[in-house]
Amino acid sequence: MAHLGSRRGRALALPAGLALTASLGFLPSGAASAAELSDAPAAATAVATGEKLSYVVNVEGGRKTAASVKKAIAAAGGEVVVAYDQIGVVVVHSQNPAFAQQIRTARGVVSAGATRTAPLSVQGDDSVGGGSQELTAAEATAAAASATDGQDPLEPLQWDLPAIKADKAHEKTLGSSRVTVGVIDTGVDDTHPDLAPNFDAKASANCVSGKPDTTAGSWRPKPGESDHGTHVAGTVGAAKNGVGVTGVAPGVKIAGIKVSTPDGYFYTEAVVCGFVWAAEHGVDITNNSYYTDPWMFACKTDEDQKALIEAVTRATRYAEKKGTVNVAAAGNSKFDLASDAILDNSSPNDTTPGDRIIDPSECYDYPAQLPGVVTVSATGAKGLKASYSNYGLGVVDVAAPGGDRTAYQAPEAPATNGLILSTTVNGGYTYKGGTSMASPHAAGVLALLKSTHPKASPAALKALLYAQADEHACTNPYDIEGDGKIDAVCEGGKQKNGFYGAGLVDALDAVRKR
Repeated sequence: MAHLGSRRGRALALPAGLALTASLGFLPSGAASAAELSDAPAAATAVATGEKLSYVVNVEGGRKTAASVKKAIAAAGGEVVVAYDQIGVVVVHSQNPAFAQQIRTARGVVSAGATRTAPLSVQGDDSVGGGSQELTAAEATAAAASATDGQDPLEPLQWDLPAIKADKAHEKTLGSSRVTVGVIDTGVDDTHPDLAPNFDAKASANCVSGKPDTTAGSWRPKPGESDHGTHVAGTVGAAKNGVGVTGVAPGVKIAGIKVSTPDGYFYTEAVVCGFVWAAEHGVDITNNSYYTDPWMFACKTDEDQKALIEAVTRATRYAEKKGTVNVAAAGNSKFDLASDAILDNSSPNDTTPGDRIIDPSECYDYPAQLPGVVTVSATGAKGLKASYSNYGLGVVDVAAPGGDRTAYQAPEAPATNGLILSTTVNGGYTYKGGTSMASPHAAGVLALLKSTHPKASPAALKALLYAQADEHACTNPYDIEGDGKIDAVCEGGKQKNGFYGAGLVDALDAVRKR
């Protein structure tokens, strides 16, 4: 299940500190371009005898091919939900148990597969985890007492900002309001006083069904749903407005693109919708702090899983072609993503998972491992790879603060908690930790880079991000738990290695014009 606390590996409970929730954030209608099928054959020749499932069908060629495939979809017992003809991906619902096998034989179909192993059902407002504790007035007053001129009241608790020199960067610029970061996640509560000033409703949508819904507020998490996306949004761009916390790029715009079901699943059709929506609505950077359910690793050797990888790859490439840089969390399972084999015992997570050994060179944690996506590992307050963070030489591009157990990596005073403080629903603030929290730091730095170099292409922005990152040599031996046992082995040199990639992202360099 794609719940908070299980998105990318589990961890033990952490001390709350300052009466804030110290939870692990391990995750980790109607677009003009979404060509809906209005002239499909009313009758289907296939017999619908099974449970209704969702599928993606990847098509080759142009719109003529797509049109013929849509007819084949109907004949195979499928109902088109939405067709993204610009990338050749069609989202389909069907109760024909043999739908995927049948449609794969149709002319023009490259691949097709079920996006889930559980049947479609009416979604409710099921809770996906525990609630949050808001900062009390007394606690906020105590924190604000140590704030210096120019700092927001809770900024002294944000050790992560000076770790990437964001505090120094803010003395030069807060970023441009012409730059938009799309938070593809569980939804963003844009009513939060730290998010409302920077929120871009026109670039926001709910993509959970695979088809964008632009109803006002549809991008928000409903009561009981995860605050994960709201926390991520605050890290990227909480306003510097004398309230609460400060984001890495507090002057840029934030868009909420909701892709998670009420139960916390990030399915392929929603993720595809999210990237295409971002590409066509002026989003400069997307942050992706999740993996695509139900497979922690989707394998190209499996016909269904291969189709899921293909659909999301097409969407990310389309977004980059349109000018968007895509950033993703590396994951929280302590995996070496450059190893020869990994035990995946959590897939599929929407029905009954089982043990399987996968080769990460052909089975992808996506979107993080897709070509062109910036993959981010997490560091703690001492600058070391976080205990939970995935890693891998040639896989991790950069590192950023994601937080760690305070017992492992305690911050310097006045900060007291080793996790990342950011916004939560209902106007509150919480601590979370994970590569889910690292990725938005990198997205924020990219937003500052885009603000400084508004005409730079995605390739140029990524090159600047890597070149400006502060080199971080391997941490060997790595015994983060302090029990005398080696917890991971870092491969590579100072300029590029498996723990930190090109290094820790640098916000100050990002705002220097040179």
